[in-house]
Amino acid sequence: MFCAAALFSIMPAVKYAAGGWYKVAHGACYTLKGEAFMKKIKKMFRYENVGMLFVLPAFVYMLVFVGYPIIRNIILSFQDVNAGNLVRGTKNFILFDNYLELFQDDVFRTSLFNTLRYTVMCLVFQFVIGFILALFFSKRFTLAKPVRGILLVPWMIPVTVTALMFKLLFATDIGVINYILRSLHLTGKNIEWLTTPGTAMFALVCANIWIGIPFNMILISTGLTTIPKELYESASIDGANRIQTFFSITLPLLKPTIESVLILGFIYTFKVYDLVYVMTSGGPVNSTHMLSTYSYKLSFEMFKYSKGSAVANVLLVILMIVGIFYIKATTAGEEE
Repeated sequence: MFCAAALFSIMPAVKYAAGGWYKVAHGACYTLKGEAFMKKIKKMFRYENVGMLFVLPAFVYMLVFVGYPIIRNIILSFQDVNAGNLVRGTKNFILFDNYLELFQDDVFRTSLFNTLRYTVMCLVFQFVIGFILALFFSKRFTLAKPVRGILLVPWMIPVTVTALMFKLLFATDIGVINYILRSLHLTGKNIEWLTTPGTAMFALVCANIWIGIPFNMILISTGLTTIPKELYESASIDGANRIQTFFSITLPLLKPTIESVLILGFIYTFKVYDLVYVMTSGGPVNSTHMLSTYSYKLSFEMFKYSKGSAVANVLLVILMIVGIFYIKATTAGEEE
């Protein structure tokens, strides 16, 4: 009895001691975890890892606002989603049916052809005019820098503002273009620039050329500054004229710059949306629809969301292919 009483009497003490040791061990465990966490934080903030912290916000932004919409758009293009079943929440997967339907769509084929034609015409004139201006302003003369700065204005103006300006220039009744043509007696009546299929595309090309010339001029001017002046001096001593110097020195050394200008110009022009939407909205009779504007029309005017996503994905694939060529061209240029 005495032993049992003694045992019961010391049990609270043992329990208290065990609880204390448990708390100590538990606290030590948390301390070790805290130290390990702090070591990870310190390791993250080491000099060689600081760059990752600066990149992290941009990476998260691109992941949320670019990566997720692209993935969601790809999934949507393989589903059957329109205004009717969107409300009901039924999204049936139909695989490639949207894409097969697209290539049987006359408006889609017209939009694809219009986008390619528009891009090529704009690129040719933008590049040629920009190249000539870059060569002209590479010479030193009075007011060269101020005039070159003024020529940058079209590139700095928002595209929507430019579209509204050209819409007024090509307006049928109050447009400046028709006024000039009538004043010079080149036409007896107003030309309906934006409501006639052939002339509407011409007006869009003119507007985009005006926007893109400064971009081409600046990039080519930058490339010209990298060519050593000694090469031109040596060529002149050897008796080479300007044409020979241009084709033997200027063009070969500008090859990487020219490739970058053309590929970037293709990407910027091929994805055009705001200029076309403001000036013609794809009309008249779908004659100026681009892939971007037709995708918008399908999605937000006809409420065929899946088909509109499919058009956007075709545009994405084409631009990705061109982007791969651009990366290869720039990489090859750096290796050379």
